[in-house]
Amino acid sequence: MAYNKAKEEKKWRLWKEAEENKLRSLGVDEDTIEKLRVHDWEVFNSDRRFYQRLKDVATYLEEMEADAELPEIRSVDDLLNSIENQKLHQALIMVDKLTLQIALWKMEGFSSSEISKKCGLSVNAVNFRMWHLRKKLKKLFDI
Repeated sequence: MAYNKAKEEKKWRLWKEAEENKLRSLGVDEDTIEKLRVHDWEVFNSDRRFYQRLKDVATYLEEMEADAELPEIRSVDDLLNSIENQKLHQALIMVDKLTLQIALWKMEGFSSSEISKKCGLSVNAVNFRMWHLRKKLKKLFDI
């Protein structure tokens, strides 16, 4: 959430007025109250600068996080290159390219019937390839 200087300044002024009224009722002289006000105002501005910079850093970090997102996977080679788990990578490079392409289309949200039209296989063949791939991966990871 962004730092709202006007809102914070209003809260500070209300707090300061209440404090000054209390000091006056206790008999503190006006010069001391003014010195306290100047000091507290400097502290407020210091805090404001800190929180503004903190907001800027947070925005920068959010931008960096967005840039660090995984690249879009458009091909089987992109899929294989994006895998960091060595065990999974070794298993998938042994799988035929058509099955990996079917898995990629599944990841993109295509249905089995849409995939069957794209690759020229029956719906059952597409489902069987996915079942066989899942079985292989489950066995690999002992799930």
